[in-house]
Amino acid sequence: PPAPETAADAAASRLPVILPPPESPPQTPVMLPPPAPEQPSGPEPEPESPPRTPVLSPPPAPERLSGPEPKPKRRRTGAVAGGITILVLVLIAASVYLASGSLTLNGVAPQDRGDSARPSQTLPLPSGTPERNFEDDFRDFFEEYYSGYEEEESSESSRMTRVAGDPEVRIELQSRTDEPEKSLQEIYTGSVDWVVGVKGYQESLSIGAYNWGSGIVLTAGGYIVTNQHIIGGCDRAGVVLSDGSEYAAELIGEDIQTDLAVLRIRARGLTPAVFGDSGELSVGDRVAAIGNPLGDQYTGTMTDGIISAIDRSVQTSGRSMTLLQTNAALNEGNSGGPLLNSMGQVVGVTNMKLVNRGYSSVTIEGMGFAIPSATVRNVVNQLIASGEVRGRPVMGITVGQVPAEAKEHYALPDGLYIVKVSKGSGAEAAGVLPGDVLTHINGQEVLTTADVLAVRDSLQVGDSMVLTLWREGETLELTVVLGDINDSQ
Repeated sequence: PPAPETAADAAASRLPVILPPPESPPQTPVMLPPPAPEQPSGPEPEPESPPRTPVLSPPPAPERLSGPEPKPKRRRTGAVAGGITILVLVLIAASVYLASGSLTLNGVAPQDRGDSARPSQTLPLPSGTPERNFEDDFRDFFEEYYSGYEEEESSESSRMTRVAGDPEVRIELQSRTDEPEKSLQEIYTGSVDWVVGVKGYQESLSIGAYNWGSGIVLTAGGYIVTNQHIIGGCDRAGVVLSDGSEYAAELIGEDIQTDLAVLRIRARGLTPAVFGDSGELSVGDRVAAIGNPLGDQYTGTMTDGIISAIDRSVQTSGRSMTLLQTNAALNEGNSGGPLLNSMGQVVGVTNMKLVNRGYSSVTIEGMGFAIPSATVRNVVNQLIASGEVRGRPVMGITVGQVPAEAKEHYALPDGLYIVKVSKGSGAEAAGVLPGDVLTHINGQEVLTTADVLAVRDSLQVGDSMVLTLWREGETLELTVVLGDINDSQ
């Protein structure tokens, strides 16, 4: 998965549905309907007065650069009402904070934590927490600073049994034609039958409760594409067609990194979607979204807008996603539904939005996201052929920001603090330890997640990278061999 959460873009939560809506509507990044998305926290305003050094206020969640995902206790965003759980759109991550042009998890911008504050002997803790002295060992400080970060991870594999897909089933992208653009009415009538409801059932949930989201019909023979977060942690799933009929679903494959999954139902004669090429989009192009927000009573809801940005990088839950940004309204339950161009072709799969959970007065409107159809084609074709996506490199470390106050107080170098080293990873084999400070990769200084990702993503599985580390006042250089993300999960 992607790298540290430092100056990287923030996360978004998935878009599961909650039926009826929660007592207080969510207001932070949401990922369309997953089972239990990370609990988002909204953007934070700059503190009135910078905290003293080192400060233990909510840190930006450390980012996992690779290695197996921990087994976090996921906070469910779904609500149970009348025996029905409708997941809240939970964008893949937690809350979002927009600072210095980047998004930061937990609504805390490290650079806003009092860079000019004077160091102090005692660490000011959150309200109601007795003070502790972190003078002796910086590792004690970081252990407390990043305590509980795993609870914010939301990625979880499905527990459904996988079945083999038909390798001849593939998504092919169609270019735009010279025909005139369609009206919204024409787009709707031509595509609403492609959109289905997706239910994810967990044995641990009460009887009748389920995760709710949307999906897109791939083939007349019952292949369905949806968001992985809808079925993550689920033991079984169901698909509801536009005519209201419901079928049990089988899992062909899922990919946490791109939030995509392929299901199959035993149905025939379905109307398959037409996929357009997201590479042909430009900012300002008209688009529409169709999905099932807030439960089955609002199935087939259409909203419209424009493409607000292309290739928008969003960092969430230890991974980085490159998404389309749109101002088309997305709500809980829209996850997994289509984003359509003016020709009525699927150019994206909606999966996230940014919202303010109420932690500040900052208003966030019209910031929804969709997985580009080019990504959907590449991932889905691999999932159908082999059930997984191969060839993505991982390092095996989880890193976090080094607050300016802690850096000054403990005389630490510029870099990223290594919070965790994954067992069996290339980093562990090379001798990297929790508590090391990563300063350079292949001779390039790394201060943010983006710095790390830029180096890692230029390499392939099996390639080596030289990590320059600070440990106990000494500088070390260790060579890490990149593994495959699927081998570490």
